[in-house]
Amino acid sequence: MQRIFSGIQPTGNLHLGNYLGAIRNWVRLQDEYECLFCVVDMHALTAWQEPRELVANTREVTAGLLAAGLDPERNIIFNQSQVRGHAQLAWIFSCVARMGWLNRMTQFKEKAGKHRENASVGLFAYPTLMAADILLYKATHVPVGEDQKQHLELTRDIAQKFNNDFGVEFFPLVEPLIFGAATRVMSLRDGTNKMSKSDPSDYSRINMTDDADTIVVKIRKAKTDPAPLPAEPDGLEDRPEAANLLGLYGALSETSLEETCQRFAGASFSDFKNEFAELSVSVLGPIQDEMRRLSADPGHVDAVLRQGAGRARDLAAPILAEIEEIVGYLRP
Repeated sequence: MQRIFSGIQPTGNLHLGNYLGAIRNWVRLQDEYECLFCVVDMHALTAWQEPRELVANTREVTAGLLAAGLDPERNIIFNQSQVRGHAQLAWIFSCVARMGWLNRMTQFKEKAGKHRENASVGLFAYPTLMAADILLYKATHVPVGEDQKQHLELTRDIAQKFNNDFGVEFFPLVEPLIFGAATRVMSLRDGTNKMSKSDPSDYSRINMTDDADTIVVKIRKAKTDPAPLPAEPDGLEDRPEAANLLGLYGALSETSLEETCQRFAGASFSDFKNEFAELSVSVLGPIQDEMRRLSADPGHVDAVLRQGAGRARDLAAPILAEIEEIVGYLRP
């Protein structure tokens, strides 16, 4: 069976963008693939994390995955730091990858900004850890968004160079899994920026922990423009907020943008927002209720992660042992 690896950072404030952009798709993938879903707490350390918050965020994200429908019996769900093989393989890949490859990574340039000299080595080198995450399990596919394609290309480069350097055909060249109608989830306050947990305004996003009243208020306060809603998607050109809200409605109702435009053609934003809020609460409410229930039972969440980590270690162990033999590690 083809094997998928995908990860999510435990940086708090799981929001609608995470759900529509990744988690909902993961739930669908579990019917077709052998899946590993990882809460990448090691990657989270590339930015400062208050230790207690990191623990809480790891549990919150895991609760969100389970509440959305990921089955811990059918999938391997775990947090990265419980499987030491990720760090061990990342070191080997740090010796395979080239500095020039990492220097070309656009995400490092964006995150480090003008302060590259003060950026951590971890932030610079984390694409090698990402490659280790994937190849430790010989995953064949990775779901990717636009901002991750470059890192997946680097993973393929590392796999190919390892194979060439050691004269083996060991690592697969992992393939991207791109969803046909990817949902671009933008800020409720600025339709030109992605919905983000780092945005200082809580009104810019719908958090997966928001209650129904909060969701309704945020949608009512979402930025719009004075024109009525168009009958065709072409009418959304240069109207980023309208395009975002209609796109979110379509994603939650699982209808096309064309159908959504036809449904609300000529309507005012106030009427549209009422229906959008009602839909959002009906779709997200059951997930949020289950997420709150799971969050109140951290022992259960920890047990899921512990069981998943054990299964991940069992899967990784023979692969890592063979890698270490290939590179020449002396073993008793």
